[in-house]
Amino acid sequence: MQELTHYINGAHVKGTSGRFADIFNPATGEVQAKVPLASKDELDQAVQIAAAAQPAWAAVNPQRRARVMMKLVDLLNRDMDKLAEALSREHGKTLPDAAGDVQRGLEVVEYCIGAPQLLKGDYTDSAGPGIDMYSMKQALGVTAGITPFNFPAMIPMWMFAPAIACGNAFILKPSERDPSVPLMLAELMEEAGLPKGILQVVNGDKEAVDAILEHDVIQSVGFVGSTPIAEYIYGKGCSHGKRVQCFGGAKNHMIIMPDADMNQAADALVGAGYGAAGERCMAISVAVAVGDDTADRLLEHLVPKVEALKVGPYTSGNDVDYGPVVTAAAKANIERLVQTGIDQGAKLVVDGRGFKLQGYEDGFFVGPHLFDGVTTDMDIYKYEIFGPVLSTVRAQTYEDALKMAMDHEYGNGTAIFTRDGDTARDFANRVNIGMVGINVPIPVPLAYHTFGGWKKSMFGDLNQHGPDAFKFYTRTKTITSRWPSGIKEGGEFSIPVME
Repeated sequence: MQELTHYINGAHVKGTSGRFADIFNPATGEVQAKVPLASKDELDQAVQIAAAAQPAWAAVNPQRRARVMMKLVDLLNRDMDKLAEALSREHGKTLPDAAGDVQRGLEVVEYCIGAPQLLKGDYTDSAGPGIDMYSMKQALGVTAGITPFNFPAMIPMWMFAPAIACGNAFILKPSERDPSVPLMLAELMEEAGLPKGILQVVNGDKEAVDAILEHDVIQSVGFVGSTPIAEYIYGKGCSHGKRVQCFGGAKNHMIIMPDADMNQAADALVGAGYGAAGERCMAISVAVAVGDDTADRLLEHLVPKVEALKVGPYTSGNDVDYGPVVTAAAKANIERLVQTGIDQGAKLVVDGRGFKLQGYEDGFFVGPHLFDGVTTDMDIYKYEIFGPVLSTVRAQTYEDALKMAMDHEYGNGTAIFTRDGDTARDFANRVNIGMVGINVPIPVPLAYHTFGGWKKSMFGDLNQHGPDAFKFYTRTKTITSRWPSGIKEGGEFSIPVME
């Protein structure tokens, strides 16, 4: 059986802790590899190597750092199919979806090619008599990221690309469920010209996470995952003096107005609700139909589309709409919440229970589920299911629908489908959610904007990628400069005033 490694100082390094985690093939349920779980000492070794390498990398001018990103873009395009296949093999998502995972990370790398412009400071000539003032953005030092299983290519690149473009070293702790692609990305970074020790991949579990949070050399930590873990990492990281950004759970509502194109709305819900088996923090899991007639018309279009979904392994190619979920535990949790929905009175319109695929009976497949008559007190409404389950809620008015989205504890993403510009504009202005789609079901911003939710979906004051990333991974230093020509003799005892 294959035994994976860490990636430290430009080389694959075997784990020494003696602890391993199983990596499953989600389609068959079989263990296909083992990944080492790092000890505190192994993490410290990686950090010390990164700390030794980082000053020389920070001294490289931004232009040359950007050239590494330019080369990485070429390599990602070259190896797109290879990366997608490795990703699908461990995660279970379809090949087109896996390629999209890589592509959205690649777009952030493209944005980081602009590092020379994004790292420019400000300058004021003659702020006072013979006095000039200017600011500069400097790297933090050693930074770290703890990334989730559901986007093993995209989210690591969202973190390490801007961090490294800013002149930092980066410690990546990927999910132990699908770590092969992060290891491949580290290889590609060095092929692109990155010096050894600047990007380290340390596999692990909570022991490695706590070692990252407690390490006094690591200056910042990024995290994407569930809200309880996000709160834990944010609190502990901040208490150890680190700059921290944490992105947690989601329960994304899509509001369907009576004037919406129902076929278009149904298509959007199928893709946003069931794509990647619902294992997306930007998945739509709640469809809020305004008015019973709207709900009835929506379901008329939606039900046959959900019933026609094809579920299977990624090896089936384009004949499959979505694949298995990542683990047996994830499947069991989804099935538990589905049963809770039935027990609490929701109507299961499309029943995906008991789904089995011939030849893959032990795989982690979950059939598509569609509920109607869901209310806000039900568990399937309150909690993030992270599976192919869509809940339909009936609101009597637009204000009722808006209130549902605004009252939910999560505030990651939301959408509205309507032909009315006034309604759409009002929704975008008033809703207390970080990312909003208007006739767009998954409003994930492109790389030159920032990604981030509100409320319990995000902890920290800066978003991912875009301009915020370059703020997060740098510190601003302001210099006030005066040269001796014409300076009066004698000390100054009052606060300097720029006259």
